Order: sequence, then structure tokens, then C-alpha cells
Amino acid sequence: MTHELKTRGDRGYLRIATEEAFATREQIDGYLRLIREGKADKGVKSLWGFYASSPSERAVQILDRLLDLDARRIADMDATGIDVAILSLTAPGVQAFEAEEAKAMVTRANDHLAEAVSRHPDRFVGMTSIAPQDPAWSAHEIARGKELGFKGVMINSHTHGEYLDNPKFDPIFRAAVEVDQLIYIHPQSPPDRMIDPIIEAGLDGAIFGFGVEVGMHLLRIITSGVFDRYPSLQIAVGHMGEALPFWLYRLDYMHQATVRSKRYPFMKPLKKTIFDYMRENVLITTSGMAWAPAIKFSQEVLGVDRVLYAMDYPYEYEPDEVRTHDLLDISDEDKRKLMQTNAERAFKL
Repeated sequence: MTHELKTRGDRGYLRIATEEAFATREQIDGYLRLIREGKADKGVKSLWGFYASSPSERAVQILDRLLDLDARRIADMDATGIDVAILSLTAPGVQAFEAEEAKAMVTRANDHLAEAVSRHPDRFVGMTSIAPQDPAWSAHEIARGKELGFKGVMINSHTHGEYLDNPKFDPIFRAAVEVDQLIYIHPQSPPDRMIDPIIEAGLDGAIFGFGVEVGMHLLRIITSGVFDRYPSLQIAVGHMGEALPFWLYRLDYMHQATVRSKRYPFMKPLKKTIFDYMRENVLITTSGMAWAPAIKFSQEVLGVDRVLYAMDYPYEYEPDEVRTHDLLDISDEDKRKLMQTNAERAFKL
């Protein structure tokens, strides 16, 4: 980041938005093909059957913004005062496809993002996307992503209904630790085996289904002992921690009680409490949750160093939400951490 950016305006901090999505045309066309061929899961059909083909103004605007990595995106950033966007391939990434197609597609997507970052090095930062269908290959792509200059790893939650606590995915965690980069777990729709009651009520996607799915995913990672194996690993989740900070007391209490009861043979004692892992290994962002009480509560519970700003562009593009963060009743130092320096530290900018 240039000195000119660091001193822009008089607010005393940069605005670094940490969960900002882009898409490739190949990716979107691939979703539509899966839907046509009857190979898409119910979440992809519900979400991308709408956003990729609906004539509604919201769907058209979102798709156009997802595909743009130049003038329009920069103009939107300027209009809302976003100085730097940390970009990642939109959900569900390539995780909806079979492994060989996914690997080829995500390689091209990472190259595409690297080119955009090189065109706008003061405005864009990239995260590596992977194809968890092949964990060993993904480990190599994480290393290549660092060579491309990317600053984190994006995983769009489950892959064909499988979660990262499955030992088969261990090479991905190991690779992230080796390159010393965080993993960002972004929502996608719940897998078919759990989505029906959510879709029936119209609650899939960002309104509720995303949060349920990723909150469970992060808990699976914590309770399976991943952070005991990799104590330096950092995992970020958006949307104010997918509600986990608000459940933390009960989660911690009931987990310890469940372990003591030996109700589930696979649930073993951990070295620390869920509360400890949330404060030491988990980062949360404010994407889609520009609500002062929730931000301040999360800062109090997890610590001010653990909460980062995000807009969730282009799914939420609301200038008033930026102002909500600017007007928070917190100290100038804590506001600077929220908007700038926490992201600089977490992503090693």
C-alpha cells in the first residue's frame, strides 16, 4: 500500500474490506450447466439458478459486479470510501464440480485474480482458492498462491457434503500453516442432507442457511482437535462469526459436559476450551453485519484484535453500512484496529 493511500482523508485509518467476492464467467456458466444437467445440489440450484439467470435488478447488478475486476469495482470502492479490497472467488467456488474440472477452473481463476491484483496493486489483495476435492493438489495450489502474491486461502465451506474436520483434508491445514496464511471459510448453502427444511421456509442462502452451515463447520473443526494439531493455524469466518460469539458461553459449557459424559466416542478432550480457540485461533469479520451492538459485543467477547471490517461486496453494497463502522462508539485506536490494522496483521499485508 502506498503512502498516499495511508494518508488519504482525515479519518486516521484505511478501510480494508476483507470479504469481497469476484467471479469468472467460466465459473458462472459451469453452475448453469450443472443446473441444466441435473447435477447441481439443491443449494447451487436455489442460489445460482436465481443470481445467474434472473432478470431482477438485484441479480443483474450482483452478477455484473462479481465479474468486474477493474473500473466498475474501483468506482464502487471509491464511492463508499473503501481503500483496499481483499478479493476471493465467490461461493461455492469450484467446490460444486468434480475434481479434475474444479482444479483446472480454479487454476485459471487464481491466475485471473493475480492479473487483476497486478493491475491494481494499491487497491486489491487476493486470496488463493482451491479445489478441496483433491487435498494434496490443493496443498500445492496454496503454495503457488503465495508465489502469486496472495495473502490467504479461501474455502467455501463443505465440499459435496464433506467438512474439513475429515482427516482426508489435513494436507490443506498443513499447507496453510507452512505458508503462514489464514484460511477463510466462506458460507455456501447447506448440503442436500440438511437443506430441505431451510429451503421449504425460504431461509437458505444469506438470510439463515449460510450462517447455520458455516457455524457448524467451524465448530466441527474446533471440536475435532484441528487447532491442537496446528496451534498456529488461523481461521477467519464472516458475518460476525456466524453467530458463534453469541452462543459461546453455552457452546463452551455443553461441549465440556458432553466430553465428560463420554456420550460420543469420537469427541475427545481438547487442550483448551472452545472459548480459548475462538480468542486465539479464530478471526471474525463484520461482513453483512453492520450492526453496532453486535460489533461491540464481539469485540468484548473475542477481543478487539479478533474482529475485522468487511463489506460483503457485491452481495451487500450499502454506503450506510460503512458509516455504521465509522460512527461506532469505540476508541479511535480500536476503530483503527477494526478497519485497518487487524487486517494488515491477519493477512500480513
